[in-house]
Amino acid sequence: MTITPVFRGRVEFSPTFAPRPQVSHVLFDFDGTLSLIREGWPEVMVPMFVEMLPRLPGESDEEVRRLMFEDIMRLNGKQTIYQMIQFAGRVRERGGTPADPLWYKHEYLRRLDERIRERKQGLRDGTIAADEMLVHGARPLLETLRARGLPMYLASGTDERYVFEEAELLDLTRYFGPRIYGALDDYKNFSKQMVIERILRENNIPGDRLLAFGDGYVEIENVKAVGGVAVASDEAHNGSGRMDEWKRQRLLGVGADVVIPDFRDAEALLKLILAA
Repeated sequence: MTITPVFRGRVEFSPTFAPRPQVSHVLFDFDGTLSLIREGWPEVMVPMFVEMLPRLPGESDEEVRRLMFEDIMRLNGKQTIYQMIQFAGRVRERGGTPADPLWYKHEYLRRLDERIRERKQGLRDGTIAADEMLVHGARPLLETLRARGLPMYLASGTDERYVFEEAELLDLTRYFGPRIYGALDDYKNFSKQMVIERILRENNIPGDRLLAFGDGYVEIENVKAVGGVAVASDEAHNGSGRMDEWKRQRLLGVGADVVIPDFRDAEALLKLILAA
C-alpha cells in the first residue's frame, strides 16, 4: 500500500506496518543510509570479482557480472569480509585456488579508496560541504531525533577506522557520541546482530522499542528478527525522490516496514511511526 496524502514524496508501507509509540532507541546503518562517501561501491567490487573469477565454459562477462552483483547485494549490510568469503567460495567451486578473503578485502578497499579519495579530500578542505555527501534529508532527521531525546546508534559493515573517520568528516559524530560501531578484521567479534543485542541488553528493552534505518538486507532482517521497525532508504538517486525498484522489492521481501527513497518526509514519517 502506498500512502501519499501526508507525504511530499513516495513512501511505501508493508501490509504489517503499525505505529510504535513505544520506540525509545534508534539504529542507523552508515553507507547508503546516511553517508554517500562510498556511493558506487558495487562499481568497484563487481568489476574486481568479474576480473578474478574463473569462467565456466561458454559463460559471458555479463552472466558473471549478474551473478557477482546478486552475491554482493544479498550480503549488503554485513561486514565486507563476508562478500569476500562468498567470492572465495565461488572461485573454489569453479576449480580455482582463491586468495585469503582478507587479501580480497584489502585489494577491494585499495581500489575503492582510489574512487573516493577526492570526495574525502574535498570534505577535509571544505570544497565539498558535508551535507552534499549525506542522503537527502538525513541531517534534519538526525536533528529531529536528537530533539526528541532518542539515543542514536551507528553500526556499519565498513571497517571501524573508516567509519570513525568518515562520520567525523560528515559532522555526524555529535549525534552518536561513543555509540558508533564498525567492522573488524577479526570479523567474528562484530556483527550488526551483536550491536542490536547489545542495545537491547544494555538498555533492558524489548525489540519492539528499536527503530532502525538501513538500506541493506542484513540490518532489515536483524531488526525484524527482534520485532523492531525497519525503514529502508535508497541512495542510488539521491535527492530525486525515486526508488531503486530492484532494491525496493528485495528490502520489502526481507521485512522492511517502510521503504523511502530518502529522508525528505522524515518528520511526517516519524510522527506516524511514533504516533506523536
